[in-house]
Amino acid sequence: MSTPIASANAGAAAPASSAGPAQSKDDLRSAAKAFEAIFLRQMIGTMRSASLAEDMFSNQATEQFRDMQDAKMADAMAGNSKFGIADLLLKQFEGGS
Repeated sequence: MSTPIASANAGAAAPASSAGPAQSKDDLRSAAKAFEAIFLRQMIGTMRSASLAEDMFSNQATEQFRDMQDAKMADAMAGNSKFGIADLLLKQFEGGS
């Protein structure tokens, strides 16, 4: 007879958090910023892949460099908070209006 998954973990205690609410809010903010950066990377990558013509100088090296450049640009864009995705996520998770 197998045990249901929910009851198998019922005795396990949740990890105790020694950090206060300020640390939790900082962790939530950094996670929201990271999500915004990932979202922007995906958006930039999709925009870049929608090119209408083949680049004459395109090869694997230039594509890899563009991917790294896009990732840095997305990180910088997320750091500026111009899009507001991280702020909206924070509002949603904090239950604010």
